[in-house]
Amino acid sequence: MSSSSYEENESKFMQKAKENPFVPIGMAGFFAIVAYRLMKMKSRGDTKMSVHLIHMRVGAQGFVVGAITVGVLYSMYNDYILKPREQQKAVADK
Repeated sequence: MSSSSYEENESKFMQKAKENPFVPIGMAGFFAIVAYRLMKMKSRGDTKMSVHLIHMRVGAQGFVVGAITVGVLYSMYNDYILKPREQQKAVADK
């Protein structure tokens, strides 16, 4: 992989992160929950491995779905509430 394609991929990721900041938040939360649950695996006690892994997956997926939901609500707020207000102000100023 050449350095120019690496820089291009990095800029695409940063551009997408600026458009929707909840994607990196969701990814970070996913990895944080998985890391926490993997560290906690030593002290799981009598809990079966499969149950522990299911709880880890549900927690991580729940965080990602929550981040996506908040991102969609934020996007809808910007598109349907803030932009019409700005347009109304621009028309009123003319």
